[in-house]
Amino acid sequence: MSNVIESIERAQLRKVPRFKAGDTVRVHFQVIEGQRRRVQVYEGIVIKRQGSGSRETFTVRKQSFGVGVERTFPLHSPKIEKIDVTAIGDVNRAKLYYLRGRVGKKARVRERRYGHGSTAELVKQAGATVEDEIVAAEVEDEATPVEAEPVEAVALEEAPEPAEEPVEDEAPEGEPEPTAARAAE
Repeated sequence: MSNVIESIERAQLRKVPRFKAGDTVRVHFQVIEGQRRRVQVYEGIVIKRQGSGSRETFTVRKQSFGVGVERTFPLHSPKIEKIDVTAIGDVNRAKLYYLRGRVGKKARVRERRYGHGSTAELVKQAGATVEDEIVAAEVEDEATPVEAEPVEAVALEEAPEPAEEPVEDEAPEGEPEPTAARAAE
């Protein structure tokens, strides 16, 4: 009997990017309001992952107008359109409950730095899809300077030199220059 249940659960599993507690993710979640469907994007730090198989969940925490908001998502839910890993956190815990007591800059998780630091490598490390790698490569291409096409050289007219040389402000000849002691008075 358990083989039947396991096979049904295995059929419900979806391919998701690799992420862990401490990573910053952007979850595109379908919200159904009456007859309308819309996609709501929820971005924050993953504070925990728990469970296994089709019952696995993850909790994302963000600050909204100075108030901490946590939301728990089923990992393999069909309502989740996609999960983007925006930053990989450098933490040593599986559950980041300590972030609940922190506010402002202290509630941040430092980002893991890699040798080359390229966006495409970070996306590959997170286990993203091929489309995400293409987008990351396009972002890197936009960041690199593009060589401009050669432009025909045009001779510029030289500006005429000024007729008089600028006069420096000098103290009149009979008075000594003011000293720091006199300036303070």
